[in-house]
Amino acid sequence: MLEQMSVPALVDALVDYEGVPDTVDDNIGVPGFLGTTTRGAFLPNERITDARQRVLFRMVHTQRPLQEKMALFWHNHFATGFSKIAGQIGPDGASRALGARPSEDANGLRGQYELFREYALGNFRDLLVQVSQDPAMVAWLDGDTNLKANPQENYARELMELFTMGVEFYTESDVAEGARVFTGWNLANNRVGDTRYATFLYRPDEHDTGSKTFSFPIYPDGGKTIPARSAAGGMQDGLDFIDAVAAHPETGPRLARKLYAFFVSEFASPPEALVQQLAGVYYATGYDMRSVVRTLLNSAEFQDPAHYFTRYSWPVEFVVRLMKSVGWTGYSAAAAIAPLANMGQILFEPPDVSGWRLGTSWFSTGTLLARMNFASSLAANQQFSLGAAATPQAGTPQALVAYMVDRLESAVYDSQVEADLLDYASAGGLWTGSPTQVRAKAAGLAHLIGGSSEYQFV
Repeated sequence: MLEQMSVPALVDALVDYEGVPDTVDDNIGVPGFLGTTTRGAFLPNERITDARQRVLFRMVHTQRPLQEKMALFWHNHFATGFSKIAGQIGPDGASRALGARPSEDANGLRGQYELFREYALGNFRDLLVQVSQDPAMVAWLDGDTNLKANPQENYARELMELFTMGVEFYTESDVAEGARVFTGWNLANNRVGDTRYATFLYRPDEHDTGSKTFSFPIYPDGGKTIPARSAAGGMQDGLDFIDAVAAHPETGPRLARKLYAFFVSEFASPPEALVQQLAGVYYATGYDMRSVVRTLLNSAEFQDPAHYFTRYSWPVEFVVRLMKSVGWTGYSAAAAIAPLANMGQILFEPPDVSGWRLGTSWFSTGTLLARMNFASSLAANQQFSLGAAATPQAGTPQALVAYMVDRLESAVYDSQVEADLLDYASAGGLWTGSPTQVRAKAAGLAHLIGGSSEYQFV
C-alpha cells in the first residue's frame, strides 16, 4: 500500500499519525512480537530496565514510526539522565519520572518520555512549558533547589543554550535573571504506601517577585523587562520568558538545522535557504513542529537520493533496524540493553545535558566491535527463521547474496564488497541450496552485512 502512494500522500500518512490507534503497547508479551524479560511482572512505569525495553519494543512494532522517531529526537534534545534523578528521588521515583504512562500509573503520572511522545509533533512553545515543569527535568537540572535566596542557574542556562536559541545569543546576566524567573518552580516529593514519586510544585513563597531585565526582547513590543509581580502571580514570569525564547530569531533556525541533521544528512551543512524556509514555517505557524517536519519531509533535499544513507546511525537505531531486518523470533529486547551500552547509548542515561555525541563520535574500535558482535549474535539467534525465509530465494549463492542485501537495505556496496560477500556465500564446496546450507550462509551474511561500514548509515 505504501509503495503505491505519492510522496506527499506518504509524508501526510507519516506526519498525521493520530489516525492510527496508539495500541503498540497492547502487543507486549504477545507471541510473535519482540519479547521482553523481567523479574516478575513487566513494569515499565516502575523499573527503568523495563522502560528501556518498552522503548525498543515500540520502535520495532509501532504503526506510528514518526512519533517514535521524534520522541527519540526530543529525548536527546532535552537530555535527562536516570542516575542523577535516582539519587534525588530514588530509583522507583526516577523510573516513574522518566517512563510512566498515565493510563497505566496508579497516580496518573506522565513520565518524560511519554511527554515527548505526546508532543512529538506538537507546539514547541507548549513543549517548553511542559518540559520546564517536568519532574525529571526539574530534578535533573536542580530546579528543586531554585529558591529566591539562592537562585539556581542550571535550567535557565540550558533553556537558552541547548533547548532554544544557542550559546552565542545570551549573556551571563541573562542566566542570572532567568534563574530568578524560575525561582519557586520546585518539586513535591510524594509517597503513597511504598510508592515514591515527584510532582511539579510552584512555591509562591520562594519566588523572586522583583523585575527581571534581559539583553533580548521578552515581549512583542520589544520590551526587555519582566515586570515585578506578586508571588501568587509569579509563574507568569516563567511563561513570559518561555514565550520569549521560543520566539527568539535564532530558535527557529537552530531547530531547523538539528532536524536537517536528524532526517537528512550530517555530511554537510543544510542549505541556508532551506533553514530559513523551515524557520519561517516555525514562526508563521506559532511554533507548530508538525508543519515544520512536514515541510522538511516534502523538501527536495530530503528526497534527493544523494542524501540517502548520509547520517551515522545512533546505536538504538542500528539495533532496531537490524532486529526489524533480521528478525526477533524468540528474541528479547532485554538482550539488546547491554550491547547498546557497549555501543555507547543507554536510553534514559545520556552522558550530560547536551545529550549524546553524534556523528562519527558514535564510533571507536570498541563501539564498532560491539555493533559487529550484536549483528553476529542476533543473526545466530535468528538463523532458523532467516533460513526458512531465504530458501525460496537461494537457488544460487548470487541469488542468496542479492536477497540478503535487499533484505537488510544498507548503503550501496562497491564491487569489491559484493565480491567478498559472494566469496563467503560460495565458500565450502558445492552449492546445493539445502535448508542447512542456506540457514548457515544467510545468518553469516546477516552478520557480515550488519557489521559492515555501509550498514552504519541511515
